[in-house]
Amino acid sequence: MGRASGWAGRLATLALGLFVVGPLLAHLQIVPALAGFAMFGLGGLLGLIALVASLVRLARHGSGGTIAPLAISAALALVFIMAAMPGGKVPRINDITTDTANPPQFVHAGTLAANRDRNMAHPPEFTEQQQAGYPNLQPLALPVPPDDAFKRVETVARQMDTWEISRVDPTARAMEGVDTTALFRFQDDFVIEVRPLGTGSIVQMRSKSRDGKGDAGANAARIERFFAKLR
Repeated sequence: MGRASGWAGRLATLALGLFVVGPLLAHLQIVPALAGFAMFGLGGLLGLIALVASLVRLARHGSGGTIAPLAISAALALVFIMAAMPGGKVPRINDITTDTANPPQFVHAGTLAANRDRNMAHPPEFTEQQQAGYPNLQPLALPVPPDDAFKRVETVARQMDTWEISRVDPTARAMEGVDTTALFRFQDDFVIEVRPLGTGSIVQMRSKSRDGKGDAGANAARIERFFAKLR
């Protein structure tokens, strides 16, 4: 019984360590964001295993030596499941655009070292998945001329705390930048274009992750958050 309890406890402790250290190392940029996220995910999975082991130990032998591992693993499993839930509700794609027929094009992003040898074109196979997963994602129409709209876009973009603007082209009414997430320090590229629409303008935006095959909805949320401020 002691060995079983000790095994569950050690597993719960290892899970807790990975769960905390992964995000911390990524945030401090000691390890790449994806590596920190992998450690976080492994910690969550080990937490689930430790929870099952603790419950089995509790059912067979009572609570002696099981409460602490059970509490730790249960907390880890709950946080891990809550963190993973948003990703299960959205398509596994990582390049989102408000115009799937004529997506805004990256000009500067492809010259960055992090994007070297990456194809920065929007994958056409994402279109159907995006339309199914984000049916309400639309460009933003503004009742002002394109040049005025672009000035407003630049002003609001520079107010976004986690954004770094890397290209501003008033002639093309286009801008690019990088958004860095708060915890894991993932970096995603975005491009915004202001196009004429009748007597007004329409703002088109595209956001593309550098890491992973999916984005857990982060790119669409970025676009919606910016448009909300722009309104």
